Parts: sequence; structure tokens; C-alpha cells
Amino acid sequence: MRRKLSREQVLKFFAELEPTLVALEACGASHYWARELQSLGHEVRLLPPQYVKPYVKRGKSDAKDAEAICEAASRPTMRFVAVKSRDEQAALMQLRVRSLLVKQRTMLSNAIRGHAAEFEVTAAKGLGHLPALLERARAALPEMAWGLLLVLAEQLAALDREIAAIERRVKAWARDQPLCRRLMQVPGIGVMGAVTTVLTAPAPETFRSGRQFSAWIGLTPREDSTAGKSNPTRISREGDEELRRLLVAGAMAIVKLAKRGRGPAWLIALLARKSPKLAAIAFANKTARILWAMMRRDEDYRGPQPAGTAA
Repeated sequence: MRRKLSREQVLKFFAELEPTLVALEACGASHYWARELQSLGHEVRLLPPQYVKPYVKRGKSDAKDAEAICEAASRPTMRFVAVKSRDEQAALMQLRVRSLLVKQRTMLSNAIRGHAAEFEVTAAKGLGHLPALLERARAALPEMAWGLLLVLAEQLAALDREIAAIERRVKAWARDQPLCRRLMQVPGIGVMGAVTTVLTAPAPETFRSGRQFSAWIGLTPREDSTAGKSNPTRISREGDEELRRLLVAGAMAIVKLAKRGRGPAWLIALLARKSPKLAAIAFANKTARILWAMMRRDEDYRGPQPAGTAA
């Protein structure tokens, strides 16, 4: 069957259709349509766009895209995106909005520093040093320039309040989720890391091992191998960018402690011969595997056992 449907015709068409398998490319509205189609008795599979692209033939059209989706959905090794509920989408939206506001806050902070520096008013890095910078700028800047800087400062304060409010709601949501509370037991995983993992990672059954899960996040070396010769390069940086960033940020915090001699013995030994950033990537990789094992086996975090302890 080949049929073109308008948005208003979709639900009516599928309501009259016998229960069947419906494949959709994961996008902004795909979870809504997936829930609606599931309510009509259909089985829905959401495919990541990057997994569909290789099946698109020359050129691009809606028909060719649909054909590629059908072909990709029929592959036995294909991985699918879990359909999110309304509440899960709302929780994920909070993370996305927070990320956007944090970027805007960084832009405003940099703008304040840049304009103040034009009048030789500077401060150390970090948001905590901005109040002192503004205090010195009040006396050093001309009245017109200070008024404009005050506009940016007021917007920055408003963003701080909004970000804090969103973080309180995210923490409240995480407290009600047993899986989030369990994942937060892992060193380097805070509230944002646990919530992002729960809301963005596919079902753990999708992966055969923790290494596959880590590779999905983009924390394993990219392969550039041929003729049976392995040639791993830098990490692939594929998968969910925000989840990878949070894992690496949490790992960097552990690395800072390890540089002072407070951390896992293997990490301290690694820092003796490798750079801190490389050690952080290795720790994030290990953390991703731990998260997969905890989700797959539905168990709590078990810290490193002392040498000689029986398993």
C-alpha cells in the first residue's frame, strides 16, 4: 500500500486498519504519535534518524524516506527508541530548557566580562566572581555604560532564579524515581546525570554488554580498521551529547580528588602516566558500564572491594 495522508487523516486511517507494526523515525512529535497509535492497538517502533539514513537511496523525498524507514525497521539488529510517556517527556523537557538557560547565562556572563574589560575592570573566572566585578564596574564605568551593564546583570539574575527553580523540580522528580535514586549512588553521578540517563538511554536489554552501552554514548574509541588490523582512534562522540558531557564532568570531579591521592587506586596509577582528561574519559567509560549493569540487573551500586576480598 502506498498512500499519502494529511495530519488530520492519520488517526482516522489507522483506526480503521487492523493492528499492525508501525515504524516511525524518532523526532520531536514521534512520541505523541506513537502513544496515539499504541492506543489504537498498533505496535510502534521508533528508529533513530542516523540509523535510517544509510537506507535512503539517491535523492530525498517523503516516499524514499518512508521506504528507508520500512527497510531499517526490518533489520534484525536494529535498535529502537523507547516510547516516552507524557510525564517522561515533561521531565526531559525540563532538562532541555535548563540546558538552554545555562547556555544563555554563560553568554550573558561573557558579555558582562567583555564589556567591563573594555574599561579595565576584570575578575577571575566563575560566576561567583561576577558580583565583585559589578561592584567595581559601578564606580569605574560611565553612567551610560553602567546602565547597559545593569540590564545584562538583571537578566543574569533572572536566569539564575529560573535555573534554580527548574533544578528544584528535577530533584523532586528524581526523588520519586527508584532508579534515579539508585544511580545517584555511583561516584560522579549527580541528580542531573541520573535523570538524564533514565530519560535518554534506551532500555538496558538493548545492549549485550556495558561496553556496547558505553559505545552508544560515544565514550569508546572510533574504529578505523581494515584488513583485520585494528586501528582505534579518538572516542567517537556519538550518542547523546548531554549524557556524555555529564558523565565526563562527573569524572573530572573524581579525577581532581584522585590527583590529591583520594580516589580509586587504578585511577591514581593511571594519572601517573596519562593526562587528567584522558583519565576522566576512562573513568566515564567505566561509570557508563556500571550504570548499564545496575539498570540491567536492577541492583544497587557496589563499591570497589578491597584486594583479597572474596566475590
